Amino acid sequence: MHQSKTKFLQSLATEQHNASSQAFDTKSALEIATIINREDAKVAAAVGKCLPQIAQAIDAIADALGHGGRLIYIGAGTSGRIAALDAAECPPTFSTDPRQVQFVIAGGEKALGRAVEANEDSPDLGRRDIAKLKPSKKDVVVGIAASGRTPYTIAAVEYASQRRAKTIGVSCISDSPLSRAADIAIAAEVGPEVISGSTRMKAGTAQKMILNMLTTGAMTRLGYVYGNLMVNVSPKNEKLVERAITILSKAADADRERARDALSKSGRSVPLALIMLKTGASLDVAKRLLRASRSHVRKAIESSGSAKPSDTT
Repeated sequence: MHQSKTKFLQSLATEQHNASSQAFDTKSALEIATIINREDAKVAAAVGKCLPQIAQAIDAIADALGHGGRLIYIGAGTSGRIAALDAAECPPTFSTDPRQVQFVIAGGEKALGRAVEANEDSPDLGRRDIAKLKPSKKDVVVGIAASGRTPYTIAAVEYASQRRAKTIGVSCISDSPLSRAADIAIAAEVGPEVISGSTRMKAGTAQKMILNMLTTGAMTRLGYVYGNLMVNVSPKNEKLVERAITILSKAADADRERARDALSKSGRSVPLALIMLKTGASLDVAKRLLRASRSHVRKAIESSGSAKPSDTT
């Protein structure tokens, strides 16, 4: 059994030798950087081939979050750390509740700063860790594994499926066990790494790009972005207050003083300030519009009847 697993691992594209980086240890610093850069340039094209599946996943996540569900990432090693980063960035970027986008990493949070990769071989730990979050049909669970064969992650995805959660598998190998376990399979085939088997490189970059698309796409579908502006940003420090004022100025074609005043009157809520600026509504009316639109900023503005028909910000 162990021998068959070893042969399977050795057959994976992510484990193969890369002809472009032969004699890598004999290269100059510039040659090393050039080789890595050329290989990295292949990642976006590989991710591009997965866009239909990524779009499916975006819609599934937006639907779940829009109906009170959660997005739960699970992975081991590099995959888990990338998942943690994406989850952690959602509250400051989109003012989401930290419970909406969560992550589970093999070995727990201590694995974020110190490798505890042995845990990834345990299906039991994968099931145990995801079970703690009680996934249900309201949730989306995304398993991430470069090889698509990590027992911990596959078991967690299978457990979530049994609990009727929508499941997504993100890997860099087509037709992997993870892909087969998930409802939606996203497999960006980036090929062999510059350092054979070091999937923190191209595979890690592909996973980061895909997770960026999933959360950014879902939050945009939910209306937390207006045009291409980050209108759900939470201005909790001086830098973010200035960013919020700039966003409001651009979105509402207002000078900075009007934007600053609206932000102050709104209680530092960028969505409410924007609705007030775009429609002339009072704070109470803006709150009602935003609540009725389920926090979808553009829909709130358009439902007021005061938005300009030509508004394409």
